[in-house]
Amino acid sequence: MTPISSFLRFAHLPQSRVEMTQNANNKTPEQLEGHHMKLKKLTLAAALIASSLASSVTFAKDDDTIKVGVLHSLTGTMAISETTLKDTVLMMVDEQNKKGGLLGKKIEAVVVDPASNWPLFAEKARELLVQEDVDVIFGGWTSVSRKSVLPVVEELNGMMFYPVQYEGEESSKNVFYTGAAPNQQAIPAVDYLMNDIGAERWVLLGTDYVYPRTTNKILEAYLKANGVEDKDIMIQYTPFGHSDWQNIVSDVKKFGSTGKKTAVVSTINGDANVPFYKELGNQGISAEDIPVVAFSVGEEELSGFDTSPLVGHLAAWNYFQSIYTDENDAFIAKWKAFIGDEDRVTNDPMEATYIGFNMWAKAVEQTGTTDVDTVSDALIGMATPNLTGGIAVMNPNHHLSKPVFIGEIQDDGQVEVVWETPGTVRGDAWSDYLETSKNLMSDWSAPMNCGSYDVVKGACTGAK
Repeated sequence: MTPISSFLRFAHLPQSRVEMTQNANNKTPEQLEGHHMKLKKLTLAAALIASSLASSVTFAKDDDTIKVGVLHSLTGTMAISETTLKDTVLMMVDEQNKKGGLLGKKIEAVVVDPASNWPLFAEKARELLVQEDVDVIFGGWTSVSRKSVLPVVEELNGMMFYPVQYEGEESSKNVFYTGAAPNQQAIPAVDYLMNDIGAERWVLLGTDYVYPRTTNKILEAYLKANGVEDKDIMIQYTPFGHSDWQNIVSDVKKFGSTGKKTAVVSTINGDANVPFYKELGNQGISAEDIPVVAFSVGEEELSGFDTSPLVGHLAAWNYFQSIYTDENDAFIAKWKAFIGDEDRVTNDPMEATYIGFNMWAKAVEQTGTTDVDTVSDALIGMATPNLTGGIAVMNPNHHLSKPVFIGEIQDDGQVEVVWETPGTVRGDAWSDYLETSKNLMSDWSAPMNCGSYDVVKGACTGAK
């Protein structure tokens, strides 16, 4: 309710001419004349109230502006990764405004800092949707931040694009997942280590929160389904910002000294990666001895320290800066020009942000509105070029179809692709390897319109 309508309600004044006209039925001419005089006075009073309030109240939204919310940590442990995504959204907004904006309106980016504080993500999302009245939110990195925001965007029927790899086991009509699901990153990485590297023993290292724990639960089930025994799987979690890796890396070295080829699958997130990789080098663990494949380390994180001890270790993503295409070259050039730094790199979550923004803008242009429900329907089936030479498609489960790449870290901080899928992989919201979700599918298109449809029971088991 606006301040004006709220004032009128509490003053017990009619809020429209229609209401006043309806009250005029069956009145005498004298009564009718008095009625019209009353209407004129009330209209004048409302105008005076509006004029007074307009000078003292800042309205949430300018009708000539389309607002885009940017919900990324600019401080705290995740700032090392998320600040770049904030800048990516600003670049996309700037580029779109140079094209004339959207629907003849200028796009305004509203930036907030949830400061790597997971409950604060929910508070800032509410601020963006209620106070700032944004049309869409681009944000989040960790799954705990996304899950903090989820009930807010669902309650307020907001729209959020989430640009980072995650654990799956979720499907919301209000969220579009442009990062990788486990079958687009974790599973292919394990397949590569198992089939191409010959790994037989597995160390699953992760930061202690929902993404690493759920991803490792899926990977543990997948490894066992492929004949790996319990004794050949080691799982270890550490807090955000963990810095003392000496004992853990020593345990990994010992675990890998039995004669069986050992590999580390890393879901370590944020700035904890810097001391982790340094400790690998300190203890002489090379990629030939115990290869590490990371799901949360890309070019941005590697640019922060000496990569010489990391050469040959692996990263699994859907994009690398080193992939040569005309689209990628143009994107890299735009990024360096926008940020004003020739040394700044690009990475996978930046491409996911790029894809999501372009899809949203295209859907708004096609529908002629920023209405969440209308744009959401238009996004299903939307296709847009990715940066690696193919086409990204938004599926009915709100996940993209995209390629998977595995690359070796080079001494210059770039990643050389050593393996890729022959085509795109459709992201799965629900894992095929967990008993709790193997029978579930997500389809937000009509007539199903369900995020967790049980194919065995033939019924929607969650919210619609």
